[in-house]
Amino acid sequence: MESRLPEFLKPYFWDVKFEGLEVDRSAEFIINRLLDKGGWQAAKWVEITYPKELVQKVLRTNRDFSLRNATFWGLIYGVPESQIKCLSEPYRTMRKTLWPY
Repeated sequence: MESRLPEFLKPYFWDVKFEGLEVDRSAEFIINRLLDKGGWQAAKWVEITYPKELVQKVLRTNRDFSLRNATFWGLIYGVPESQIKCLSEPYRTMRKTLWPY
């Protein structure tokens, strides 16, 4: 597996040093960012690059997905909403208090 990300993914990592990201070491961050902010080409790259079990783990444990994207990718990867951390009631409540609009 190539250790560096393809150049076409660079726009999705505007806030970090792109050259410092490694496919294996930064896997969970990369999966989250690309599934939440990326397009179809980025999502396809995630599907080809990472095992389904790792993507499912990221969906279950990461709180940074938008509610819409978490629901969508949960359906695609077979993760029930009840197992997706950012869809849990405490997280939804916290989100509303931080940004009530």
